[in-house]
Amino acid sequence: MLGNLQRDVLVLMASRGVRAFAFSYLGVVFAIYLSQLGYSTVAIGLVLSTASASGAVLTALWGFLSDRFGRKKILMLLAALTVVSNLIYIFFSHLVFILSAVIIANVGAGGSGGGGAGGGPFSPVEQALLAEKCTAENRNWIFSTNAFVGSLMGSLGALVSGLPQYLQENWGWQPVASYKPLFALTILFSTVLIFAYSIINEHHIPKKREKTNPKRTARSGFVTKIALLGVVDNLGAGLVGPLISYWFFRRFGATEESLGILFFVVRVLNAVSHLGAAWLARRIGLVNTMVFTHLPSSLFLLAVPFAPSFKVAVVLLLCREALVEMDVPTRQSYVAAVVQPSERTFASGITNLVRNLFWAVGSAVAGLFMQSVAFSAPLVIGSGSKISYDLLLYRSFRKLRAPEER
Repeated sequence: MLGNLQRDVLVLMASRGVRAFAFSYLGVVFAIYLSQLGYSTVAIGLVLSTASASGAVLTALWGFLSDRFGRKKILMLLAALTVVSNLIYIFFSHLVFILSAVIIANVGAGGSGGGGAGGGPFSPVEQALLAEKCTAENRNWIFSTNAFVGSLMGSLGALVSGLPQYLQENWGWQPVASYKPLFALTILFSTVLIFAYSIINEHHIPKKREKTNPKRTARSGFVTKIALLGVVDNLGAGLVGPLISYWFFRRFGATEESLGILFFVVRVLNAVSHLGAAWLARRIGLVNTMVFTHLPSSLFLLAVPFAPSFKVAVVLLLCREALVEMDVPTRQSYVAAVVQPSERTFASGITNLVRNLFWAVGSAVAGLFMQSVAFSAPLVIGSGSKISYDLLLYRSFRKLRAPEER
């Protein structure tokens, strides 16, 4: 099937894989790196929430600008900003510089929020380009395969998160310095991405400034409703996602090496589930696939903080991860199917804006809850929020099908 895809689709998928590889190992170690710098749990939560909030705003901004100036150019600019962000991490450690770095490019925290590994501000631009090159018959498969590549490469990237521990134990590196090579590696990958995006042939014609309000031309009722539901989902995701590796680190004393192996397996399960999502959506529909896989995953998450041991907690987390990502490519495909082609970047940008914004809120509250209420409180509240999202999603969209399902 890969032989029938356009070259540009393959380039976009490969680029997604490279981003996911880098964002994965940074996502595992970033909160731990901040703790090694001496920052408190509240300060770590502030950094993560700032990253998610800036990512939310930039997701909408870059999506809007890509319609004006071209999606290919915006992807190249985002890769360049990723280089700048990682240079800041290498040479500076003051909180002001850390916050500046996460605002510039959302690297290391929140980048995977609401979009799978390596998502963030890249997502709406990438999704719009992919949708241009799809047909109704292969759209689900292409979006699922793109997510599969991201998760598979993310699983390999998670293994690299054990590098700091290796450098400390075998080469005598200081804890803070041992994380710097990961940022340098991300700079190398981002430079490669700039050249990869430059060879894409963009079929989209950049829009000129128009008086028409896009909110009036888009299916604003649908976009508004699914965006508001994203508030409920990503408020819960923000409570859980950015600090889950830190939770295992503190709750069970897990090392960076063991966390790297754990999140390698997590990403492999995510990757396999993405391909399963396309197969399942063909048989029961996009909305049913989103709900009937995401709801059980939320129940598994609810059980994690009550696990009596590290092994039981890992099993519950892996059961959750085998299902939780199946709604990502199906939701992206669903939105692309329901709205008009000219409105896809706008719709994707708005939904990602809202989802990432409340991911930021959840991240900030998570750090506060961990320190002031109970260490496992974010996992309990977050899973409850995600369960509510699943039920509301089914009630709202069970009768609104994608065109090919009608």
